Amino acid sequence: MADRLAGVALAPYTTLRMGGPARAFTQARTQDELIAIVAGADREGEPVLVLGGGSNLVISDDGFDGLVVRVATRGVEVASRDGRVLVTVQAGEDWDALVARCVAEGWSGVECLSGIPGLVGSTPIQNVGAYGQDVSQTVAAVRVYDRMTGEVGDLTAAECGFAYRHSAFKHDPGRHVVLAVTYALERSPLSGPVAYRELAVRLGVEIGERVPLAEAREAVLELRRSKGMVLDPGDPDTRSAGSFFTNPVLGPDEAAALASRAPGHPRWDMPDGMVKVPAAWLIENAGFPKGYEKGRARISTKHTLALTNPTGEAGADELLALAREVRDGVHEKFGVWLVNEPVFVGVSL
Repeated sequence: MADRLAGVALAPYTTLRMGGPARAFTQARTQDELIAIVAGADREGEPVLVLGGGSNLVISDDGFDGLVVRVATRGVEVASRDGRVLVTVQAGEDWDALVARCVAEGWSGVECLSGIPGLVGSTPIQNVGAYGQDVSQTVAAVRVYDRMTGEVGDLTAAECGFAYRHSAFKHDPGRHVVLAVTYALERSPLSGPVAYRELAVRLGVEIGERVPLAEAREAVLELRRSKGMVLDPGDPDTRSAGSFFTNPVLGPDEAAALASRAPGHPRWDMPDGMVKVPAAWLIENAGFPKGYEKGRARISTKHTLALTNPTGEAGADELLALAREVRDGVHEKFGVWLVNEPVFVGVSL
């Protein structure tokens, strides 16, 4: 069994570089070890925080009064079925390294998810997405440890309950520990059909066209870097949890109310009369420009959706004070409530 350490600071394990100490900390390097550690803690009634890449996490300055298990499992297996490439990846593998390999191998389907920090195990939980792709389009199965039943099993994509930045894992948080994810990819040198306007413009193509995988990946990386969304020790704007708020999805009545307050606002029409609105536009037009500061926390100088810890010295309380000011300001101006995307540990809005 892996060693347990006491009082380990969690800030270095998060991209925000904030978070107090863990009462106990350990690492799991195999599936069996991960299951045994979590199951043992559950038997003892010990609170558990399963930690991946820490890229979508806001941890209290008080830390975590329980056991933090850092997932460090490794391994990639490749098979073929029905003309698709099945890539089964351990939860502790680095996500962008996997995307880079898929592009190099000519496996199409995740290239527009380049540059997203974090580990593979978090991708189905968040239904990670960007630039017109999300993992729900390629996830074939998710191997999980069910803490309620004590069993290991494989969930189908349908059982994962994927929706915009959501999944069954978020609906029932903490029940399942993701052990591995299987992606079904197309064996092709070309990307999936380009579905995002900004990416199409950068590539110089029309929506629906396909481009070489490497070109799609590089264009996405360029766009993400321009917004401070690719980790870079030399760029303080990347000391963040990525997009702090999700794009609001409004029902017909809410959409009509917003249209009356902000005629001509940007929007994406969705099925059943629903409307998705860019949170970044709401934030900026509610009076919170890029670089807006509150204490030692700051809105990114490159993208209003990212809240940052530019000096590495801000605490979670400072970041959340900025988040509340932004959330409340948007509601006051537009009547729309923004919802946080990162997972909160020991804190709340």
